Amino acid sequence: MVILTGAGISAESGLKTFRDSDGLWEGYNILDVATPAAWQRNPALVQLFYNERRKQVLAAEPNVAHTALAHLEQQYEVNIITQNIDDLHERAGSTAVTHLHGIITYAQSSVKASLIYPIIGNDINMGDKCELGSQLRPHVVWFGEAVPMIAKAAEICATADLFVLIGTSLAVYPAAGLIDDVPYQVPKYIIDPKIPAVSGLNNVIKIPMKASEGVRELLTYL
Repeated sequence: MVILTGAGISAESGLKTFRDSDGLWEGYNILDVATPAAWQRNPALVQLFYNERRKQVLAAEPNVAHTALAHLEQQYEVNIITQNIDDLHERAGSTAVTHLHGIITYAQSSVKASLIYPIIGNDINMGDKCELGSQLRPHVVWFGEAVPMIAKAAEICATADLFVLIGTSLAVYPAAGLIDDVPYQVPKYIIDPKIPAVSGLNNVIKIPMKASEGVRELLTYL
């Protein structure tokens, strides 16, 4: 079973997410806090923004959708691919999680993205450096950056015997294209209050519900 999750599953744990409609995330313009140019222009502001988001993530708890997906490992080989930068899947007990856009509880080198470190405490401070002597930054894929894990995620999707999409509008690429890597004949369950438009796909089962309700409904199909 391959499960692709997006903002909708974490929203039920109280985590607000960026929305394309107004370009704001927690009151900040994303161009000021979530792009490489923003980091070059004002790294202290970017650091502050993600330190605040990290505190929110650490204060949040996995919800029933997260825990239900973790429990599926008792019956299935489950691979979760998430667009979310929180660690709620791991804290719920899921053991195979691929983070497309990084994970906020880790830091990375600002000159070599493959140098990744767990954060001690809540914050990355200006002056905290990697082994190369460069400033640490959040381990988050910013708008305009490549998505290093997308090839691995595509390989996982190609192996699916059953595919589940939860809480994503399929609006952010390249993640949105992963559903096209799922074999044509494989059942594809889509859980979201607003089912995203999908075309050219076979065997699609739509569950127009929030993540927590939709996962319960999914279990009745399985």
